[in-house]
Amino acid sequence: MKDASEKDIIAGGKGECSEDDRIEISPVARIHTDFGEKYGIPRQAGVVPDLRGEIVFTPEFRDENCLRDMEGFDYLWLIWGFSGNRDRGWSPTVRPPRLGGNKRVGVFASRSPVRPNYLGLSCVRLIDIRKDTENGTTLIVGGGDLMDGTPIYDIKPYVPYSDSKPDARGGFTEDQWPVLEVVIPRELEMKIPPDKRKALRGVLSQDPRPGYKRNDTGVHGMVFGENNIRFAVENGVLRVTAVEEAEKVGRK
Repeated sequence: MKDASEKDIIAGGKGECSEDDRIEISPVARIHTDFGEKYGIPRQAGVVPDLRGEIVFTPEFRDENCLRDMEGFDYLWLIWGFSGNRDRGWSPTVRPPRLGGNKRVGVFASRSPVRPNYLGLSCVRLIDIRKDTENGTTLIVGGGDLMDGTPIYDIKPYVPYSDSKPDARGGFTEDQWPVLEVVIPRELEMKIPPDKRKALRGVLSQDPRPGYKRNDTGVHGMVFGENNIRFAVENGVLRVTAVEEAEKVGRK
């Protein structure tokens, strides 16, 4: 009779999955951001460094010892759930926005949210560790790409000596992503909180429109913080046409 470890090796070699391989995970925290909906969220973490988010831990993980020595790291890895896509199922191939939303690649050759286990991975900058808030110790992070209320399942430090691969190839992502010129009339920009204006410009410069609508010159809208931002794009220039009040629709 084979022992358990040998059985696991044999099953793993065949690519099979046993009940022992299944796990249940629960959030250790949630992140709060200015994105109350999926539309407009940067397609990758780090491309809009001025964005801010606050990570609030669930009561079970508010022990400060969980964060001991974290202040020595500049960046963190967040392992989180695509909670806004679970009703869509998954497909072996997906259409990345960078390829115009038309060409398909393998799901495991992409970072598409439509994937088997709905897990996301983001590298964010650790801006501040805030102690003694009403929610215990929280983390302020920059450059995120997460919707408000997204569950965080684990947090790990970014370790430069092992995580940085400057000579790595980037596949289809090596094609340069166009950055738009952003024009916001002063009277509209005044409606946006001063501490959020630079981040908003960064988000808009990345062209929030779906890849398949990259040539659409019509008016689009996205929720950012407490505002609904309406804009149109033509000849590489994004012009904001309206800034309206909007309810924050993220999940708490």
